[in-house]
Amino acid sequence: MVITKSRLVLGATAVTLSTIAVTSLGIHSRGQALFKASPKELVDEVWQIVQRQYVDGTFNQVDWQAVRKEYLNKSYSNQQEAYKSIREMLKRLNDPYTRFMDPQEFKNMQVDTSGELTGIGITISQDEKTKQLVVIAPIEDTPAFKAGILAKDVILKIDGKSTKGMDTNQAVNLIRGTAGSQVTLTIQRSNQEKQFKITRARIEIHPVRYSQKPTSVGKVGYIRLNQFSANAGKEMQEAIKNLEKQQVAGYILDLRGNPGGLLFSSVEIARMWMDKGTIVSTVDRQGEREREVANGRALTNKPLVILVDKGSASASEILSGALQDNKRAVIVGTQTFGKGLVQSVRPLDDGSGLAVTIAKYLTPNDRDINKHGIDPDVKVELTDAQRQDLWLREREKLGTLDDLQFAKAVEILGKQIAAKGTPTAEKK
Repeated sequence: MVITKSRLVLGATAVTLSTIAVTSLGIHSRGQALFKASPKELVDEVWQIVQRQYVDGTFNQVDWQAVRKEYLNKSYSNQQEAYKSIREMLKRLNDPYTRFMDPQEFKNMQVDTSGELTGIGITISQDEKTKQLVVIAPIEDTPAFKAGILAKDVILKIDGKSTKGMDTNQAVNLIRGTAGSQVTLTIQRSNQEKQFKITRARIEIHPVRYSQKPTSVGKVGYIRLNQFSANAGKEMQEAIKNLEKQQVAGYILDLRGNPGGLLFSSVEIARMWMDKGTIVSTVDRQGEREREVANGRALTNKPLVILVDKGSASASEILSGALQDNKRAVIVGTQTFGKGLVQSVRPLDDGSGLAVTIAKYLTPNDRDINKHGIDPDVKVELTDAQRQDLWLREREKLGTLDDLQFAKAVEILGKQIAAKGTPTAEKK
C-alpha cells in the first residue's frame, strides 16, 4: 500500500511491484551524509521510532530495551552492516508489516505520485502465519493481470529461485526490472503449481472507469475503481457528476481486485456517497482513536451496490465497510482480503525508510477486519476458472448481465430503486 499525505499506510507489507520516480517525498533529505559516518546512530534511530510508535506496547512480548542494548553494543564499519542489523532487530517483533527499506527499496516503494510506474503490476504481501509471499491482487490491464495472475496466488519461485524465507523487499528486488525484460513466477494455486513468464512494461494507471448501462431496472451508473491512488478521488467525483447528469437511477461500484492504496483517498471517496456517519476509526497502542467522518457533502443519495472479492483489500475494505455499516450500500460478492493495519512510513536521514505498524483500523461498527475481511451481504461465488474467463478471456462480459456478480447487483439495485421510489429511466 502507499503513503498518504500524513504518511499513513494500510498494511504496508503490501508492495506494488513497480519502479516509481520519487519527486515530492524528499527522501534524500537533511544531512544525508551524517549516518554514513555513524551507522550506529541509524540503528538507534530505527529503535527509537519503534519504541515511540509501535502498536503493541509489549512489542509482541519482546524485551525491546534488551534489543537496543544488544545492537548498540555492536560495532559498525559501514551502512550495509547497520542495515543488516536493523533488519535482524525488526524481525524480533515477528511483524512482517514493520520493515526497513534501504534507499533503493524506499525509492521503489509505491508512494503518492502520478500513477505512472514500470513493472509487472501486482501487489504482494507476506502471510503472517505461513510467511509465504501472497498476491493481494494484480492491477487491471497490467502485464501480471494479462498473464493470468490472480488474488491469493502464492509465489513459490522467482526466476527459479525459491521464495522460502524471502521478505517482500527481497521479492521486489528480484521481480522488478526494466521495461521489456522478462521475469518468471512460479505460482501455487489450489494445490497446483503454474508458471508465468511476464514481460515488464511501463504502466499508466487510471483508477476510475465508468459507464451508463441501460438495464431492466433503468439506467445504472457502473463505476469500476481499480486503485485508491492520489487522483482516484478526483476521477470518482467526475464519474458521479457525469452519471448524475445522465439521470441514472442507481449505482454499482466495482471494487473487485482493488488492492487498496491511500487511506485519505478511501475517506475522500466515502464522503462522496454518505452525508453523515463515521467512515473509519484508527486505534493506537494507548487505545486512543482518531475518527474520520462524513462531512455532509455527498454527491448522490441514490441506491448503491458494491462488488467485492478476495482481491479487494485495505482501502477497499475501509470504503465497503463504511458504506455497509452505515447501511448506505449493499455488498455483493465474496469475502474480502482482510488487511486492517495502519502503518507510518518514515524517511530516514540517509535516504532509507522505515514502515512501522502504529495502529489498526475499525469499521464504524467497531469491526476489526484484519485477517478476516468484509463479509458480503449477498454472497456470489465465482470459481477461479470463471474469474479467469471473465477477467481475461471474455473481458467484454465484465459489468454485463453475463457477469454473475454484476447481474445479482442489478437485481438487488432494482429492489432498492423500487423501494425508494426512484424514477427509472426508459427501459431498453
